[in-house]
Amino acid sequence: MQVFLLKSLAFTFDYLCLLCNFTSLKLSAKKYLLSVKEIIDNFKNVIIQIATPFSTGTGFYLKDWHLIVTNEHVVRDNKEVIVDGEDFEKALVRVLYTDVKYDLAFIECPQNFQLPEVNLHEDKDYAEGDPVIAIGHPFGLKYTATQGIISNTSHVQEEINYLQHDAALNPGNSGGPLVNQRGEIIGVNTFIVRNGQNIGFSLPAFYLQQSLEDYKANGNEISARCSSCFNVVDEKKVNNGYCGICGSKIKLPSFAEEYEPYGVEKTIEELLEKLGYDVRLARRGPSNWEIIKGSAKINISYYEKNGLIIGDAYLCVLPSENILPIYEFLLRRNYETESLTFSVKGNDIILSLLIYDRYLNIETGVKLFEHLFEKADYFDNILVEEYGAGWKTE
Repeated sequence: MQVFLLKSLAFTFDYLCLLCNFTSLKLSAKKYLLSVKEIIDNFKNVIIQIATPFSTGTGFYLKDWHLIVTNEHVVRDNKEVIVDGEDFEKALVRVLYTDVKYDLAFIECPQNFQLPEVNLHEDKDYAEGDPVIAIGHPFGLKYTATQGIISNTSHVQEEINYLQHDAALNPGNSGGPLVNQRGEIIGVNTFIVRNGQNIGFSLPAFYLQQSLEDYKANGNEISARCSSCFNVVDEKKVNNGYCGICGSKIKLPSFAEEYEPYGVEKTIEELLEKLGYDVRLARRGPSNWEIIKGSAKINISYYEKNGLIIGDAYLCVLPSENILPIYEFLLRRNYETESLTFSVKGNDIILSLLIYDRYLNIETGVKLFEHLFEKADYFDNILVEEYGAGWKTE
């Protein structure tokens, strides 16, 4: 009886120890969980805006690899893309690697590039119901982060397992990271279901890790993964546009043709060049350009369907009080200012120029856009300094 009692006490003691250790481990794990604000703050500086003449998207910086990661479809048919971020100036950089199998691309970093480190989590220890945050930064829009949960850990498409989640993804978010509660990247946001209610899919991080290792093993040369044999090949392994290993057609980033605008778009770019702007850095997707003049940001858009070219200069923002004098000023200027119109959208004050494409030529276009740029910077200062408007912040 005494032996049985001692054994029971020993078992109870061992069980309590095990329970205490388990509880301790759970408490320890909880300590490593970050708040949503902490995660957003940690990622704000490593999220990159990406723009080409054809599309816009998001990327993120991996310090261990000194590369910017995004989707292949964001940079497709471009040997160079525009990148912009919180802590560095807009720059034109090369596309180093494309991977159509996993829809991944690696982009080089601008010179003197120093950004914080974030961790890639390649383990498959996630489960349905786990909270996640999808982070993106569509070009020209504010940094965005949306919360959701993983609803499926193995959505299979073309033999690839994707993470399905309900964190809202918007056009332009492609290539951004999917982050867990510990602030680790567990996936790359890749596609959404059209007209779906927040149904998004992310490529798990272990696929990204595999591509990073394959790219490095190939000597960090400009390269691409062959869509047939899945080998990573560089320029030395490509023969007249065909994979030197399996013979399938392959297109490396360096083989992409230079973008050549035509028609009205060509005219717009020519007049911007005459005004001293680098059109390669101004491009921000199809038929769109962005110009910075002093404190004003000007978006230029061409709508071929109705033949309209619109230049919208986003100036300052309305103050929270004493707004009537600003409205009076804007109405007077609309009466007096030739070819330009003031409007208010939300609390943004916008100065706009509208031209029909059939009336556009280099000579008149240069005069009209130069007038818009100069007046945008001028009125921005007047409205802030004399009428109490607020400077616009991103």
